[in-house]
Amino acid sequence: MLRRMAIASLVLIFAMPSFAQSVKLTTAEISTLLMGNTAVGVWEGAKYRQFFNKDGSVIFAQESSESTLGEWRIDVSRDEYQSIWAGDVEWEGWYVMEYLGTYFWVSKRTPPTPFKVLKGQRLVIPKD
Repeated sequence: MLRRMAIASLVLIFAMPSFAQSVKLTTAEISTLLMGNTAVGVWEGAKYRQFFNKDGSVIFAQESSESTLGEWRIDVSRDEYQSIWAGDVEWEGWYVMEYLGTYFWVSKRTPPTPFKVLKGQRLVIPKD
């Protein structure tokens, strides 16, 4: 009887749904994720690729647009990715979140925006 109760308890525990939570990446995690790699996703309805160079430069390439060169850094006090582009006066900050294996840019101005990371500089889309 005791054995049946123990087995029933284990079945209930493993049958209960898991409640995943989003996780805000730390400075070290953001650096490891982005430095020397390319983020890909959709921004304002158009596909983009963004390469984060180890020297602090960043290249943003979006369909039907010229590539843009900027700078990137991580604010250690906020665990926040920041970038600045030509014509900008101030650095703009984004939290990098992870939820169920997908990364998201998160700011006060826009809804969470999903992206993937490709190893290395992958600004050019390979031909099939």
